[in-house]
Amino acid sequence: MDNKAIAGILYETADLLEIDGQDSFRIRSYRNAAEAIEALPQQVASLIAEPKKLLAVPGIGKGMLANLQHLFEVGTVEVHAELLKKYRPSMLELLKIQGLGPKTIALIWSAYQVCDLDGVEALAREGKIRTLPRMGEKHEQKLLKAIEDYRRIGGRFLLDTAEQLAEKLVAHLREAPGVEKVTPAGSLRRGRETVGDLDILVTGKACADPEARQKMVDHLLRFPGLMEVIGQGDNKISFRQRNGIQVDVRLLPPESFGAAMQYFTGSKAHNVALRQRALKMGYTLNEYSLADLETDKPVAGKSEEEIYAKLKLDFIPPELRENLGEIDAADKHALPQLIEISDIRGDVHMHTVETDGRNTIEEMADAAQARGYQYMAITDHSKNLAFANGLTDERALAHIERIKAAEKNINEKSQHPIRIFAGIEVDILADGSLDLSDSVLEQLDIVIASVHSHFNQDRDAMTERLLRAVANPNTSLIGHPTGRLLLRRDAYAFDLDAVLKAAAKHKVAMELNAYPDRLDLSDVHLRLARQHGVKIVINTDSHHTSHLEKIRYGVTQARRAWLTKDDVLNTLPPQKFAQAMRHGWLGEPPPNS
Repeated sequence: MDNKAIAGILYETADLLEIDGQDSFRIRSYRNAAEAIEALPQQVASLIAEPKKLLAVPGIGKGMLANLQHLFEVGTVEVHAELLKKYRPSMLELLKIQGLGPKTIALIWSAYQVCDLDGVEALAREGKIRTLPRMGEKHEQKLLKAIEDYRRIGGRFLLDTAEQLAEKLVAHLREAPGVEKVTPAGSLRRGRETVGDLDILVTGKACADPEARQKMVDHLLRFPGLMEVIGQGDNKISFRQRNGIQVDVRLLPPESFGAAMQYFTGSKAHNVALRQRALKMGYTLNEYSLADLETDKPVAGKSEEEIYAKLKLDFIPPELRENLGEIDAADKHALPQLIEISDIRGDVHMHTVETDGRNTIEEMADAAQARGYQYMAITDHSKNLAFANGLTDERALAHIERIKAAEKNINEKSQHPIRIFAGIEVDILADGSLDLSDSVLEQLDIVIASVHSHFNQDRDAMTERLLRAVANPNTSLIGHPTGRLLLRRDAYAFDLDAVLKAAAKHKVAMELNAYPDRLDLSDVHLRLARQHGVKIVINTDSHHTSHLEKIRYGVTQARRAWLTKDDVLNTLPPQKFAQAMRHGWLGEPPPNS
């Protein structure tokens, strides 16, 4: 069991204790321990036999140590198990509903002995929630809307959450005897921005030999965080993880691995179109093979490449398999040369300790250099974001000088110089004006204009707001343009088509914010931007050095939108990129060298 899973149990325990109305000091002790374990560089599993080392961790006392020892010996934290039995696991689902905290859940439980989503929804529809202390009709309606939103997006997981689980599971399975190849498939492999479940394909001796298979299954069922086995057959084991995600592990013979990879990667629409093509060519295609229609003899199946080749198609990258013209393009040898992560030469949206970032300019630069970037930009917040300690005009001017000084000092010592652009993420205010004076903005290399407030403006007002920001001559690009937070907040309403037309006119780029809970713009919107001739900049919006690696999620999103490196400005070398930020990109795309 890894630290994240342990911390998750302790956080749940704290929430359940709060619902149970227990002592606040005890509740806080579980949260403190969870926070300490999340930040611990060593795995608790490696320290559990050395109690003194665990006791030296702030937040872990003798009582918490006993809980951890019990967890590793028995598999549970005793009070966690007791409270789950008392309230049932459905109580934890209620905590995922916006506006339902532990105290409100406790209030509902005390009054009605209800601890599940259906029950709370029924109470709200019957008007019973409004009768509780500190509640009311308005709160009740908000609760119903939150439940509706949760049901709409429930069972989906962010791409990075699914990917991290898949990586751990793949590593775990590769340690099992008789396993030769393990590969994720499904929507994760296609790079969908959210994932419903995981498909993991396995081949090797464990797929054919019963004894080896049982050893592999025994090993699989020891995977940390595995909560419940849903089904188990000869060729498939399904289980549910603690965070709710379902995993299907499929065991395959080597000769079928490619066919299964193609089939279980999907999408369904892509597979239907591919099967229809196969039938027209005298073949049948399923998860086992591509076979001759008359003799049923397999003609391909070991690899995806041989299947597509046999169907007289260029290999179609997984990100494109959505039946949006990719099969016709592959038939005509017209698939685009999709952007690669190696094409990215810089990341130009990051924050430092000057506002709400966790690292200094120098630390962010070290991390960017370690990635081989030729340039980066420091783009701290403006003053409207008071909670983030946003910059005033005076502080912004001083920050420009600090950035320039840091660039000089870093490059004097480095064998691999890096250009550090002085930038800002300036708020687009409610009326569309920008949050710093033009005299300051015009001194910056990059101005990212973003909406961080008044999300509930009507469509016309929001559109006018964005159009005014785009028209500002200092705006280089629009940050996270739709404002969405995946699985948490819908995009605000505005006329994207009108904004993209204005962006093309004023030579303002659009950001593809690569952070996994944004991935903003979507693949659909990126295709629309390209149709309008609007260039894209892929950024991470990093608030810590560790966030820079998330650029890969943005590149995956760009690939899903059929983008090439010519569509993305931060594939340009430093000087050409600098020119592009001052509105020099419209017309023929600048050369990438």
